[in-house]
Amino acid sequence: MEFRYLPMTEQDKQDMLNRIGVQKSEELFSDIPENIRFKGNLDLKEPKNEFQLMNELTKMAQENVTLKSHTSFLGAGVYDHYIPSIVDHVISRSEFYTAYTPYQPEISQGELQAIFEFQTMICELTGMDVANSSMYDGGTALAEAVNLSAGQTKRKKVLVSKAVHPESLAVIHSYVKGPGVEVVEIDHKHGKTDLIQLESELDDNTASVVLQYPNFFGQIEPLDEVRKIVDTQKKTMMITSSNPLALGYLTPPGEFGADIVTGDAQVFGIPAQYGGPHCGYFATTKKLMRKVPGRLVGQTVDEDGRRGFVLTLQAREQHIRRDKATSNICSNQALNALASSVAMSSLGKQGLRKMSWMNIQKAAYMKKQLQSNNIDVVFDGAFFNELVVKLDRDIKEVNQILLQKGIIGGYDLSQMDNSLQNHMLVAVTEIRTKEEIDQFVKEVGDIHG
Repeated sequence: MEFRYLPMTEQDKQDMLNRIGVQKSEELFSDIPENIRFKGNLDLKEPKNEFQLMNELTKMAQENVTLKSHTSFLGAGVYDHYIPSIVDHVISRSEFYTAYTPYQPEISQGELQAIFEFQTMICELTGMDVANSSMYDGGTALAEAVNLSAGQTKRKKVLVSKAVHPESLAVIHSYVKGPGVEVVEIDHKHGKTDLIQLESELDDNTASVVLQYPNFFGQIEPLDEVRKIVDTQKKTMMITSSNPLALGYLTPPGEFGADIVTGDAQVFGIPAQYGGPHCGYFATTKKLMRKVPGRLVGQTVDEDGRRGFVLTLQAREQHIRRDKATSNICSNQALNALASSVAMSSLGKQGLRKMSWMNIQKAAYMKKQLQSNNIDVVFDGAFFNELVVKLDRDIKEVNQILLQKGIIGGYDLSQMDNSLQNHMLVAVTEIRTKEEIDQFVKEVGDIHG
């Protein structure tokens, strides 16, 4: 058979028609009026055999610019990090790769334990009491936190820093339409949230204050100062969206009194893969444990006293009364959460801290080299692995030139803010070498003039 990946033969087709008493397949559509049926041939290529098709698709795929063909300085939420080789070996095992929701613990202990370990490591990184089994991505996790804060406090206003990732901010605006929560955006000043404006907007109707740590520009927000401002209003929560790799070195939000910490675990073991899928995390205090969206895996013992794992709290409308539900999230990113767990386990505590430190050091080296070549690095505050540079040319043009040099340039900040024309957000991760950083600085310097 020429198309061996199409299982139905003409004889199969005829046998089915005979069984239901139909002469030809067109009779199956007899209820559709003749005058609206399409009579011609679709404008499609002629079918190819499997070998020809694979060749064509391979050639098309080779036209893509990838992290293997080019050196990347693009971050803005999706990063090019080291992924231990063991990650792919583990997540490619069929018992994990094909696993579904572990409703039956007696046959799902491996999957349940993997999720439990993920939850545990997220708690250790964030300094929070409890974490859920994962969420779709960092943006939706943050929006879920906003809705939780509104439901918990019975208030209808949230203050969100404009230094939060613009895509996360857009998701928040979508999520709050249902419960009718007002979003007040707080400006950024010198790359950080304007705390004076934040304080002036805070009132007794504010459910939560939302920041990113490190923020979208790579700057480290002063969470201790923010917490003091938040504490002037009872019940108001502090929510942070955090890069979990940065928390390997920075003081975790939990130590600043954060009520909810969310983020994206893409930095651990998950390739960029053109923007997704990723793995969001959601961590909070014990007080809010029963309001956490998604599901939690807990540790218990069986009738013989042996350690075991089960799904414990699930606050979605499918499991509890709809009016008591806190979210309609119905799943988690188990496979990607497993990838992150394997990556974190492989690195270990010291390895993760070193990896985080290398991001800080290499980004600092990039800043020093840029400044020594008279390229303006815009913000002066402490930062993690991203920094903003200002050039005298349109960033879209700059990135096209860099692409020809084998370099994927930074994020064009004018896409999120018209006032940031000619501003580029540059990411430097632990796998960028000194030679690659120097090459980037040279090429940008030549373009910048």
